[in-house]
Amino acid sequence: MKKVIVVGGGISGLFSAYFLVKEGYEVTVLDQMDKASGASYINAGYITPSHFIPLAAPGIITQGLKWMLDSSSPFYIKPRWDMEFFKWALLFKKSATHSKVKKAMPVLKELNLKSRDLYEEMLRIQDFDFHYERKGVLMAYCSDKAEEEEHEVAEQALKEGLDVSVLSKEALHKIQPVFSDRVKGAVHYKCDAHMTPNHFMQQLKDWLQSQGVRFRLGQKVEEFVVKDRKIVSLKTGDTIFEADEYVLASGSWTSKLTSSLGLSVPIQGGKGYSMDVSRPTGITLPTILVDARMAVTPMEGFTRFAGTMEFSGNNTTIKKERVEALAKAVKAHYRDVEIQQEELNSATSGLRPVSPDGLPYIGKTSKYNNLTIVAGHAMMGWSLGPITGKLVAQEISGTKTSVDLKPLSPDRFK
Repeated sequence: MKKVIVVGGGISGLFSAYFLVKEGYEVTVLDQMDKASGASYINAGYITPSHFIPLAAPGIITQGLKWMLDSSSPFYIKPRWDMEFFKWALLFKKSATHSKVKKAMPVLKELNLKSRDLYEEMLRIQDFDFHYERKGVLMAYCSDKAEEEEHEVAEQALKEGLDVSVLSKEALHKIQPVFSDRVKGAVHYKCDAHMTPNHFMQQLKDWLQSQGVRFRLGQKVEEFVVKDRKIVSLKTGDTIFEADEYVLASGSWTSKLTSSLGLSVPIQGGKGYSMDVSRPTGITLPTILVDARMAVTPMEGFTRFAGTMEFSGNNTTIKKERVEALAKAVKAHYRDVEIQQEELNSATSGLRPVSPDGLPYIGKTSKYNNLTIVAGHAMMGWSLGPITGKLVAQEISGTKTSVDLKPLSPDRFK
């Protein structure tokens, strides 16, 4: 039985392990953290065919420059001298063109739709019994500018064949009366679904362990041993691990690890914040508050409020002003829903691994024939988890992949 080491215990790493186990591989998952944490556990839990436009889109740079020096804004860049970030930002700028976005859109749509199907297949085969609802996601707006932009995206979504409708203020408030009068309408992407990430992650981990997958936590990769275009082993602080194949699903730390292998896989960690409210809120539909760049999700036993994009290096520091900005947005968009101080104090953060062009990296590299990289999913990590894992298993087993991996190549920026 061939052995595979998966570096990274987030959603991409666990789904890689899941599909590899189903193909008969012996799998070990390494993670530098010694407990369950990170973006895979605190995200909004969306499965989003609606997110077919990459983050690197025309206009995002202009908007980002307006916000970047405001530490409470939805998009914040911490001023610092960081050559890796400068290189990434230049690649991001080069990627934010209409022609490149047009090429990326069908790729993201296909990945999201196939991933959604795989989640639903997991429920059908009854290996799992997890929270999954296909109520869609609302893109709710307050400003005229946001309304215009969302209607343009909705028109494109209809052309792409997605199930989407535009809701007037009256229609929106009828199905979600908890909204305040400031919310003037929404686009409803009925093609989307939502889950409770932290519950699912534990269930998936339990299943993997029952199938013989070994989890080694608190293991930070420090060195790769290479010979003849193959990785022979990797070293952590006190252990040497050997395998036939290696999967790097190491999120925002991927760039550093690949750099040590002489590879260029540019990624920046985009920090997001999350708060859970366990008391009743009256919120029944998953919603992205467009003007505030914030996601609100009714989950299994609580409502999650998550959002913002912060580029300040790979850290999980909680900035008080950013958490308070989320709380203000909640109060402005909903009636009688207010984040309490205790809930503010329990806010958490996680790093989303962001590629410069808005597409994930999935596939083998040309330099090493037993290394597969999966990273750079940005805000679609949860949505694309299953298809990512399936593609990893197909790539390693040498079978035809469900999706053309050329646009996702880890070598595309070398």
